[in-house]
Amino acid sequence: MKWKDFIWPVIGLAAVALSVWLLYKELRGISIEDVGDGLAAIRFHQWVLAALGSIVAYAALAGYDHIALMHLRKKVPWLFITACSFTTYALSHNIGGSVISGAVIRYRAYGSKGLSAAEIGILVAVCWFTFILATGVLAGAVLVLQPDLIHRYFEDIPPWVSLTAGFGILALVGLYIFCSWLHLKPLRIRGRFIYYPRLPIVVRQLTIGPLELLAAASIVYFALPEAGNPGYLIVLGIFLVSFSAALISHAPGGLGVLEIVFLIGLPEMDPAAVIAALLVFRLFYLIVPLVLALGVVLTFERGQLTRLLSRKDKSQA
Repeated sequence: MKWKDFIWPVIGLAAVALSVWLLYKELRGISIEDVGDGLAAIRFHQWVLAALGSIVAYAALAGYDHIALMHLRKKVPWLFITACSFTTYALSHNIGGSVISGAVIRYRAYGSKGLSAAEIGILVAVCWFTFILATGVLAGAVLVLQPDLIHRYFEDIPPWVSLTAGFGILALVGLYIFCSWLHLKPLRIRGRFIYYPRLPIVVRQLTIGPLELLAAASIVYFALPEAGNPGYLIVLGIFLVSFSAALISHAPGGLGVLEIVFLIGLPEMDPAAVIAALLVFRLFYLIVPLVLALGVVLTFERGQLTRLLSRKDKSQA
């Protein structure tokens, strides 16, 4: 193994260590009983709404792979795509390093359907860009609609900076749409052509991507109490910051990163209630999908092994 192989694991561990230390400073006055009381205060309908938010989020995530395969003009059974996408995100969200881990999982799955390594690489890139595009659309909208959000992290920055940044991000998204409408010529790199996404693909990116993030943020929002709750748009903005920071950190499950960003961003709320809401998020968005994904992986690998043994028996007959 080369030293480069250790870079992201080290970054992830460092991010976890720093986040845990900052989290410890924030939570020194909170006991486990306080968090337990916060969980007990969550009403039944809040649990149901949070669970529904998770279902919608993962249903939208399945659309990421559908979009990428449409871009590649590859036909793969719908159920297989959905299972692969669900498994990929359920595992990569928990493992950390979502691009790398997601590529490994997709290579194993889509390779069995005849896709080449280059095609799978493009698929991963399209999925990742769809997430970035969705984050940009929602971040730009939140900054324009709630310019004071930035004060939760940077008190001295005036609101016009938020407005400028928000409109700037939305302008870049508009440019991306305009370039798609122009039908730009494909880019040739090392003998391979990279095609600009067609307008129907872009429309799907701008629909499915934001829907996933809106639903994921709703898990936290529905689990938060009414007291001190700043509203869905603010929670969405904080979620975008925390989730992006967790992905950049490559920390497994965003451990500590999500919590510290939310606690800093929601100073008006009871910290125990915020931690309780994030535990609900981890349950529905990370833990339950992980358990289900492991079942999917075992079923897939058993099927692959059965086919391999069957072919071996036929060759020997």
